[in-house]
Amino acid sequence: MTNRLAKRGLDLAKKGLLFQAITALVVTSIAGAAAGGHSAMSAAAGALISILPTVVFTAFAFRYVGASKNDLVARSFSQGSKMKLALTIILFVIAFKGLNATPLEIFAAFVITTASHALAMFHYGSKK
Repeated sequence: MTNRLAKRGLDLAKKGLLFQAITALVVTSIAGAAAGGHSAMSAAAGALISILPTVVFTAFAFRYVGASKNDLVARSFSQGSKMKLALTIILFVIAFKGLNATPLEIFAAFVITTASHALAMFHYGSKK
């Protein structure tokens, strides 16, 4: 990756993912300490439903760089967004059907982890 702007964006995405992973560990630990192993598993599932699609989108978003590849960049972003949505839906179905996880804990962990990523993007993106 030779483009400085793309490198800066990728570094920002990595910081966001790291912050999201740390938040997921904290939420899962709190759920486990407060209500036991099943709650921790449900919270971990919700956190992973937030993290894994974000990783997929990031991979698609930074696959191409540069103004000469503008068409490929736009197409890759579009594919990444579609894959992120599809993967999120599939993971929710797996969590509810296959894991017999608690819906409230899944959604709470998903929302907290997703919000932490958004807040990290806002925080780190506003710094120069």
